[in-house]
Amino acid sequence: MPALSRTCRGTAAPQVQEAPGGEAAVWLWPGRALYAGPSLRLGPHSGAVACVAVGVDAPFAVRRAPGGELRARTALIPPRVRHHLAADGDRMIFLYLDPGSAEDRACRARFSAGDHGVMTGHEAEAGLLDRAAAISANSPDRQVTAWAAEATGHQAASFTDPRIAAAMRRLIGADEPLPAALLAAELGLSESRFLRLFRDRTGTSYRRFRLWAQMHRAARALAAGENLTRAAADGYFASPSHFSTAFYAMFGLAPSALLSRRVTIRCLDPIG
Repeated sequence: MPALSRTCRGTAAPQVQEAPGGEAAVWLWPGRALYAGPSLRLGPHSGAVACVAVGVDAPFAVRRAPGGELRARTALIPPRVRHHLAADGDRMIFLYLDPGSAEDRACRARFSAGDHGVMTGHEAEAGLLDRAAAISANSPDRQVTAWAAEATGHQAASFTDPRIAAAMRRLIGADEPLPAALLAAELGLSESRFLRLFRDRTGTSYRRFRLWAQMHRAARALAAGENLTRAAADGYFASPSHFSTAFYAMFGLAPSALLSRRVTIRCLDPIG
């Protein structure tokens, strides 16, 4: 496997050797993530959380079936929408948001066009694109978090329903698998009521968000220096192949393809 650069808060970022098409970096917050780097060749996929997609140097196309094609420089793709994203340019940014958060809701209000759930035309598009061009693997954390705040129009991922906020925090920080029945009992709800409430408040399913939380845990393992096999186990995936299949379904490429870009992974506000 190609070398992988990994950093966490408080650790000096290593020098990154630029792969063909440019360097790549991922920043992780609890429940959120930002990718900046090469456009990649993404296959059809369906995300677990909302994603703000930005064509840093050129437009991109979001193709849905049904729904046709939308071309944009900025788009908000909701969870559970199967799509194929094809970029014209060399670099993209993907910002993944806590579903149902104030940050998520504020971001949706900043887009002015689109259809079939996919929104385009961020109201501050020109400024976002200008500052996106300056984000790289060596960017300071504060520069990345400031850009994310500008994109969403909100500084923090607060939630209107404290029960769902508690469930999501438990999932992201869990050191063991958490079935829905267990969390429902902790909240004093039936499992069926909890699952409906989770979907209504977040726009995604409990199962899909739990998978997103597993991806976060696996990514933190990679950031700590583990290989794919160990990362899959830390994320509670049944096997490395299960991790790879789930990753492809969620992001449109295999984790090994992302790691081949010598990606830098940075953990912001680490769990625990």
